[in-house]
Amino acid sequence: MTTFEEKLQELIEQCRETIESVYSECNANAPNFGVSQEDFTGSISGSVSRFLCRGEEDLPSVSEVREFIESIKSDDLFLAIACAHGNERAWWEFDHQHRGYLERISRHLASTDLSAQEVIDHVYVELYGTRVVDGVRMSKFATYSGKGSIRGWLRTVIWHALVDFHRASHDEVSLDGMTENVGEGYTHSTFKNQDLGGEDQMIDRLSHEKYKKATLESIRSAFASLDDHEKLLLLYYHSEGLKLREIARLAEAPASPLRDWFQRRSKAREKNPSARIHESTIMRWLDKTYSIVMERFCERLTSVHSLGEKEIDICLELATRDLADPDVYKNLASNA
Repeated sequence: MTTFEEKLQELIEQCRETIESVYSECNANAPNFGVSQEDFTGSISGSVSRFLCRGEEDLPSVSEVREFIESIKSDDLFLAIACAHGNERAWWEFDHQHRGYLERISRHLASTDLSAQEVIDHVYVELYGTRVVDGVRMSKFATYSGKGSIRGWLRTVIWHALVDFHRASHDEVSLDGMTENVGEGYTHSTFKNQDLGGEDQMIDRLSHEKYKKATLESIRSAFASLDDHEKLLLLYYHSEGLKLREIARLAEAPASPLRDWFQRRSKAREKNPSARIHESTIMRWLDKTYSIVMERFCERLTSVHSLGEKEIDICLELATRDLADPDVYKNLASNA
């Protein structure tokens, strides 16, 4: 029996020529975005399933799908896919085209300038994505379908951010919301010693204690091995609690220790040293720093503590679930 997914893929295959035509035009307009035809087709397939499929037994016709593909805001979708994958050029283009719009809409919808800035910070974190599921970073951009303009979609994202802030002010923040707001969960989750009862809970607790020491030592070692600018980014964001925009303004200051480093990493800033640094830039470099920490964390568990793959998984779970050791950030402060 042919499954719904197989039927959908057959339908997409029948529209491949249309998809290839749209993709070629987008790729010609933005060749530096690094979007593959496979990724573009996958996004189109998801949008067709979401908007045109009325049920597993009621798929749209080929002509309906072709009409839909030809009607999407293809350049906006191409930009969103590239940003979701972390492409530097695409993020620069997004900031250039839409940053001002984000600011205007946030100021219009928010009650104060301060809350507007909070919303912008929150939106950039969501757009870049801080949660990783099965090795894939969950960028909000992945939810953009191209059905409407990207600015209309951004307006909705901003509105949802405002709703989240309203809920937060009434102590109704969800666990997922908290996780996304604090960045990588393993550097922020709360460690709680609980009285556990029952055999399963006792085994879990003994396992926790066995690997806790190796986990703490390895993550401290990973932080200590970072370059100065990486430590400083984490110190600003986690220990001092600075917002993305505040770190960006610090990085722009002539005397900032981050200024030269950002300029060396940015081709756009080589052409225009006074160019503004946006929240998305800070978020990208934080994300890269998190990746370095996790890579060195796992290397330490293997080389020093001689742990196997399954044991490292336990330590990764502990790091994700339980670590909020203030000494980690104290070490960053003393070494940065």
